[in-house]
Amino acid sequence: MKGYTPNYQKKYFEEVRPALMKRLNLTNKMQVPRLEKIVINQGLGIALTDKKFIEKGISELTAITGQKAVATMSRKDISNFKLRKAKEIGVKVTLRNKVMYEFLERFINAAAPRIKDFNGFNKKFDGRGNYTVGIQEQIIFPEIDIEKVEKITGMNITFVTNTDSDELAFELLKEFGFPFKKN
Repeated sequence: MKGYTPNYQKKYFEEVRPALMKRLNLTNKMQVPRLEKIVINQGLGIALTDKKFIEKGISELTAITGQKAVATMSRKDISNFKLRKAKEIGVKVTLRNKVMYEFLERFINAAAPRIKDFNGFNKKFDGRGNYTVGIQEQIIFPEIDIEKVEKITGMNITFVTNTDSDELAFELLKEFGFPFKKN
C-alpha cells in the first residue's frame, strides 16, 4: 500500500488541476481548489430505544468508507424527543487523503447511479465552498448487503474544499465528473 495512489488522486494532479488552472486563468498551482476532506454523518434517532442500531450504523459506515466510524453524542437534554445529554444518537466518519479519493471514485461511479429516479444532484452549495448531499438509502452503496439491512437509513455526505468560493468548488467537483443536474 505504500506506493499506491488512488485513481482520482492521480486524476486530480494530472487532469483536474491543469484544466482548472487553464479555465480559471490561475498562475500558481496552489491557487487551484482542492478537496480537503469528506465527512459522512448518519443520524440514528432510533438508537434511543434500541442500542444495536449504533453498532449496526458503525459497521455499515465502516464497510462503505473503509475507515472506522465513530458514534456521535447528544449535546443537551431535549425532553420532547426523550433525549438525554451524552447519549449516542448517530455515527460519523471523516475521510482524508487516499481514503477520501477512493470513496469519491466509488461514490461518483458506483453509488450515485444506483439512486432511484436519479437525474443529478442540486447545484446548491453552502456559501463557503462546501457541498452536502443527502442520501436517503444506504443500500445504494455496493458494500452493503441488502439481505442484512434491518432498517433503511439515510446519511449526509459533505465535500469540504479549501476555497470559500462556491463557484470554484462547483468547478472542482464538476471536473471530477460529479453528477450535477443539467439545467
